[in-house]
Order: sequence, then structure tokens, then C-alpha cells
Amino acid sequence: MKSVISNPSSGQNHLSHLQQIDQEHIWHPYSQVADSNSSPLPLVARAEGVHLELATGERIIDGMSSWWCMLHGYNHPVLNQAAKEQIDKMAHVMFGGLTHQPAIELAHLLVELTPKGLDKVFFADSGSVSVEVAIKMALQYWHSQGHAEKHRLLTIKNGYHGDTFGAMATCDPVNGMHHLFSANLPKHHFLEAPPAGFESEPCPEYLARARNFIATHHSEIAAFILEPIVQGAGGMRVYSPGYLKAFKALCEEFNILLIADEIATGFGRTGKLFACEHADISPDILCLGKALSGGYMTLAATLCTSKVANGICEGEAGVFMHGPTFMANPLACATALASTRLLIEQDWVSRIRLIEEQLKSGLAPLKHAETVADVRVIGAIAAVEMKDDVEKEALQKALIQRGVWLRPFGKLVYTMPPFISTEEDIQVLCKAMVDTLSAL
Repeated sequence: MKSVISNPSSGQNHLSHLQQIDQEHIWHPYSQVADSNSSPLPLVARAEGVHLELATGERIIDGMSSWWCMLHGYNHPVLNQAAKEQIDKMAHVMFGGLTHQPAIELAHLLVELTPKGLDKVFFADSGSVSVEVAIKMALQYWHSQGHAEKHRLLTIKNGYHGDTFGAMATCDPVNGMHHLFSANLPKHHFLEAPPAGFESEPCPEYLARARNFIATHHSEIAAFILEPIVQGAGGMRVYSPGYLKAFKALCEEFNILLIADEIATGFGRTGKLFACEHADISPDILCLGKALSGGYMTLAATLCTSKVANGICEGEAGVFMHGPTFMANPLACATALASTRLLIEQDWVSRIRLIEEQLKSGLAPLKHAETVADVRVIGAIAAVEMKDDVEKEALQKALIQRGVWLRPFGKLVYTMPPFISTEEDIQVLCKAMVDTLSAL
């Protein structure tokens, strides 16, 4: 029988007790298994607005929006109320053969808000699963249309689409986080990432190479999947809307479906409600997640055109072959509906524009720092790319001492602050980044 750690009463002993259990039994994301020599992780006791309150007493600004999903901050009264009202009705009910009002109203709102033509909504559990659903939609569509040879995907390097196997296969095969699994993943086609720079004019030579590649391989390509405008965990790269517009045109020319992964960019993060709007294009399939539920609980959605949906149902199976147990969870849908309404009923455009201006001015001193390679800002996203990899744990400790929580990776120190962040919050955030990175 395993030993059970005794439960101390309260105070510092209780905190140490919890951290001991954490170190002995919990495996955190993208982390080594902890041991007795590991530093205990900061323990969050509660959260309010943009702040995390640690069990040790510190109150720090969450500059990550809890991995980019907590749009309206923590403990928001509108979202709290929506969750409380729904849980008294039902927390969950199966979606196979049944339906419910929160899912119906949320689906209707998403169809109204997303780019034109995305008329069908398939709810899922998480961002990675929404990508899996999108991939399966594309593959089953072509199979149903009698073109089973269109079984590969096309994407661009430096991309990231999730940690599940189908999604991993579309992440950067060399520089991504999943190259260790390359021998076990389906083989897809990768174009070089578009040259960086939101304001830059598309490179004709790059587009010519892309067109030649697609012209050669289009007969086996089911879909082109990409993150529009901003490549997130693959490097926080920003590229011109002109490339997105050109990719859409190439997909139409060569009969390829376009999948837009807006899990990170959706719901105003880039300054447009959806990043596809920067190029005024509409994909065939759209993936949503993260901010969909305002960060309260896991929920995702994959939207597609009627052409894709009907095309799938015309095939051998007659139905789309996917059905998550917690699909369209009522509690998550009710909270997501409240979050999305809260966003669009305010002047979120001006709010994002103000955050963008503050991030640009606040991080400007780092542009000429000796250790900094680049500083880039779009909407409520700011990334400082260092010339060398950063020591994550040491950097995080230094930032916490300055009242800020960030989670750097590789050479990148970045922030995606909650939309409710005040001018003072952004000032604290930027000053902590400038002071900490300048000290390097």
C-alpha cells in the first residue's frame, strides 16, 4: 500500500504539504518529473481580475491570460453568474440524439460572428481536438467525394496546432516541439513560412515557389492548414495578410480546402475579431478554442461550410465520424455564450488598440538592447525574441519579484494580457519585462 502524506492543519506547514504532494505525484506540462531537489512551483490560492494571488502572499499580474484564454480576467461576475445559473439546471447531458439551449444559442452567435459561409458548428473538447476534427472533416470530405487520393495536408513551417497526434503531424517537423515523434506521425507537406512582417509586401518569388509546389502536389492534398497572420507557439511570428489572401486563392485554384486555426488568434486578440479578417478571406474550416469560453473551462468548436458538411454526409458513412463524450457541454456553452456576448457588446476594438499602443511604447527600450533580436507587437500580443535561449525558471522568478507572471520558451519572452488590463497594469507588465531582460 502506498504511503499517505499526513494532512497538516494550516499555514506554512499546509503550503509545504501541498507542494510536497505536487512534487511527488504531479507531472506538469512540458516539464521534467519533479524530485526532492526541484524548486516548488508557485501555488495560486485565488485569482481576481488580472491578478493571481499566491499562497505565499504575492499578488502578480497574469501576463499570459492563463495560456491566452482568460479574455475578461478572473472571477468575472458576468461569467460567474452564467456558470452558476447553468449548473443549477444541468452541468452536462450527452449531445448524441439530444440538444440544449446553450449550444443552440452559442452556435447561432458563432455563425453570425465568424467569416461568411461558415454555417455548420461542431463542438469539441479542446483546441487540439478541434484541429483533429478539422483534419478528419477534410479527409472524410474528399473520401466522400470519390477522391481518397487527397489524403495529405499542406502547411507552413514554424506552425503549431496542438499536442494530439493528428495535430502534431502538422506542427513544424524540425523546430517544433514534436520532432521526437516524427517516425510515428503521418507525413504531410510543408512550405517555408512566409517572410515575417505584418506591413511588408508579399514576396513574389516566395509566392511563385508556393504555387509551383501546390501545382505539383495538389492531387494528393486534402487541405492547407495554417494559423492566420500570427504563428503562436511556433515562434510568435507575424506575417502579412497578403500571404493569407494568396494562400486562399491558391486553394481555390487547385481545389484544396483551407483550414484556419484561430485557436490562439480568435476573439479579438490580433485587433480583428478573427485574424482571417485582416485578409478579408473566409476559410472552408475554422478551428476555435482557448478564449471561446472566456478561460473558464475547456471548450472548442470547428466550423465549416455547408459544402463541406453536405459533402461529408453524401459519402459511404453518411455521417461525420466523430463524437466526443463532453461535446457541447452545457456548462461550458453557457459560459462561452456569456463571454462572447460580453466581448462584442463593448468597444473591444478600441480596447485592443490601446493595449497595442501601450505594449509598443512600453517595450520600445528593448529594441536596441544588445541581447534582443526583435520586438514585435500586434493587437494584444507582444513578443521579445532574444538572441539566445533564456533560463526560464530564473527569468520567471525575477519577473514574479517584479509583480508579473510570464512563461517564456526558447528565445521568446512574450505576453498576451487580459483585455481588461488597465494602463497601469500594462505599464507594470512592460516595466517588469524591460527591467528583467535588460539585466541579462
